[in-house]
Amino acid sequence: AILLFRMGDFYEMFGDDACKAAPILDIALTTRDKSHADPVPMCGVPYHAADTYLRKLIDQGFSVAICEQLEDPKTAKGLVKRDVVRVVTPGTYLRTDEQSAQFLAAIAVDKQATGVAFVDVSTGEVWCGEYSSAAELQEPLQLWQPRELLLPELVRTQAAWAWLTPWAEAAGVCLTWRRPPRLAQRNPEQRLCAQYGVAHVGALDLDDVPLAAAALAAAIAYVEETQQQLLPHLRQPKRLAQEGYLVVDATARRNLELFETLRGRQRRGSLWGLLDVCCTALGSRRLRRWLERPLLDVAAIMARQNGVAALVANPLLRAQLRSALTHVYDLERLLGKLSFGSANGRDLLQLAQSLQVLPSLQSLLAHGGERELERLAAAVPDLSALAAEITRTLTDQPPHGVREGGLIRAGADAELDRLRALSHEGKSWLADLEQRERTRTGIKSLKIGYNKVFGYYIEVSKANAALVPPEYERRQTLSAAERYTLPELKQREADILTAEERAVAREYELFRGLCERVFASLNEVQQAAEVLAETDALAALAEVSAVHGYVRPLVQKERGLWIRQGRHPVVEAMHPGQFVPNDLVLGEGREMLLITGPNMAGKSTYMRQTALIVLLAHIGCFVPAAEARIGLVDRIFTRIGASDDLGAGQSTFMVEMVELAHILRHATPRSLVLLDEIGRGTSTYDGMSIAEAVMEALQTPGRAPLTLFATHYHELTDKARALPGAANCSVAVEETGEGIVFLHTVVDRPADRSYGIQVARLAGLPEPVIARALALLNAREQAAAAGAQVATTAAGSRDESSAGLPSKACCSVVTPPGPLPAPGLTADATTSEVPPAAWSAILSLLAECAAVDVNQITPLQALNVLHTWVDRVREVLAWAASK
Repeated sequence: AILLFRMGDFYEMFGDDACKAAPILDIALTTRDKSHADPVPMCGVPYHAADTYLRKLIDQGFSVAICEQLEDPKTAKGLVKRDVVRVVTPGTYLRTDEQSAQFLAAIAVDKQATGVAFVDVSTGEVWCGEYSSAAELQEPLQLWQPRELLLPELVRTQAAWAWLTPWAEAAGVCLTWRRPPRLAQRNPEQRLCAQYGVAHVGALDLDDVPLAAAALAAAIAYVEETQQQLLPHLRQPKRLAQEGYLVVDATARRNLELFETLRGRQRRGSLWGLLDVCCTALGSRRLRRWLERPLLDVAAIMARQNGVAALVANPLLRAQLRSALTHVYDLERLLGKLSFGSANGRDLLQLAQSLQVLPSLQSLLAHGGERELERLAAAVPDLSALAAEITRTLTDQPPHGVREGGLIRAGADAELDRLRALSHEGKSWLADLEQRERTRTGIKSLKIGYNKVFGYYIEVSKANAALVPPEYERRQTLSAAERYTLPELKQREADILTAEERAVAREYELFRGLCERVFASLNEVQQAAEVLAETDALAALAEVSAVHGYVRPLVQKERGLWIRQGRHPVVEAMHPGQFVPNDLVLGEGREMLLITGPNMAGKSTYMRQTALIVLLAHIGCFVPAAEARIGLVDRIFTRIGASDDLGAGQSTFMVEMVELAHILRHATPRSLVLLDEIGRGTSTYDGMSIAEAVMEALQTPGRAPLTLFATHYHELTDKARALPGAANCSVAVEETGEGIVFLHTVVDRPADRSYGIQVARLAGLPEPVIARALALLNAREQAAAAGAQVATTAAGSRDESSAGLPSKACCSVVTPPGPLPAPGLTADATTSEVPPAAWSAILSLLAECAAVDVNQITPLQALNVLHTWVDRVREVLAWAASK
């Protein structure tokens, strides 16, 4: 770690630490002992601003050891005693200005399974679980996005974990490798029991997941080692179980833009950015957790819907609740600061102000007229005494520090008032002494001052040095003044300073007493935070639902989706009044919807809005539609958009195929699958074949998921007609004299063309390019039509005259009309001498040539085709010679 060494009012860094830190912190790099032959590099930052600089180092992946002065320099003999009081790492840094979670993760492994634990030291949130393989850990790691991951050294070289380092580099996760003795220095059960004050891990519901318990113990051991203390605000662990929750994997979260946009990775423009109108950081984190773990229990969904419905129906109640919540601070983070020992008087006042909201909030919820709101009201703890004690004890504007005084209100403590009176009397005496000495000596500029080195002194300018009485004792000489003391000043100085120091010490003692009082009510304060978070999240969903005109969906166990006039929530919000709603029916023998139409017409939006409506329904929110019935969905899969993974050596097409394979392996009849342009990353015939095979696989009887399949392969529409559970639809387009107009309306028929060149014109391609593209398109369409006609004629002739002629299968790139018989032809043959079978062979070969798309075929495929044709011509010539 980089060592921050406290020296007076600065944290100093030396040697290599200084060389690393100076450019990151943008501070001057100097040297110690400049006259030395080999001076030591040095840099420093003010201790009161250390947190700003500390964050910069942590964000660069460094750990920082804080070395503090452990005794008062005024009373220390020799060197001031110092020691490392904590080590700040990316996973243990307390970010109080961020709303999202900040997890430290740990992994424990054996031959059969893998355990993982996530601990947010800032809020006390704890999760853990077990998985059967290393590969299964990718999903929870991507979902929970830890800042730091603790790993046993033994997995560093194992092939099963080869994905870990590239993933961590891409995600900005700090990997900390730990040897087993340091991973958990005592028995995991003992460490967990010590942390939570229980006799057995069974009390934590971890006895059946020993590796999860071991991972949690490793995380807690690391926190204890780096912070040199246990953190009492860590909550009992929750299970990382996928059962009971709709699974939205990392690919789906990214493609659906749940938490950030694909372009720019901005929160604004994401679903969370739309929904998060919460008044507190507590509510924002709770709402995000709901989006990450949508419910699968109909009763739980309906209970949450009831709360949202009550607040939508009562806008006055909703406004009053949200107004009260604006006075609530981040209780979870405040408790975290108290546990770390970094809280000050202002933090305690914010905690008290937040607790003071509880009675009015409880009253509003109790009169909400709905069981879910009444449940929340009943869960509000009574913390009015704690809030009153804090506000009664602390001043209205306490200082940032806790050891300089000014924290405690006058009248809060009799002993403190007495010490303050002594100190005040001493200062009054000093003022009287100053006035008396001015009168006695005739020195009008005489003044009494104080510094830490000489204590109290009498300062006289050198111009008045001749008027100084003989009983004055010189203490210090300055360029323009002399400083003296008097016996009576020295006598009172000790009393004055002692009273001040004792008063400051008494204030700190009272402040620590308040902190202990909060810890004594820790469980109740955390319960209050739970109620506030849930209330705020419910109110936010109700606010969004009311403002944007959402409706309450019917969530049912029966499979299928029925949406009338559905809308994309984010697109609609960003373009109010312009969105064109559409209907959707999936299920009941209509498991797949094949969607065709031009680019920019709205196919992807239509698919995404369906997934978002399903997701909103599963978190208990109202949905953007005129009416909706949503059958429970167990997973949402997406294969949308083009992306590559150059770091892993995977092309766009390979990434598409990997994701598609994952969908085909894991989709169930309860899943919702969104597929956009499957097969476009390879040749036309390969891509079309893959897409058709995928359609068939997704329509396997008894296993067919609910699927939206967008494509530009219009040939697949015939396949959709042939599959019993598939249906065709398209996004309508209107052609005008000036081009095309996107109607954004989904109709129950396939599109007749792709309108690619028209879209290119709308995108601003130069007109000469557009004209050339149209000419090429017309030429290819005419050639294809002629080729199709010739192939039909040739096939008919071949049926009559090709019996017994040789044939050879064509390569996989093109499919010939049939066997290709061909009698031999000499160079001087005339038309009249060419038998009908020869003409059949010639026309068939020409049709086959016309069917090859030269813009799609690869060089290798072209050589294969040519090789096949040459072989067949030679066979025909040999056959002709034999005749």
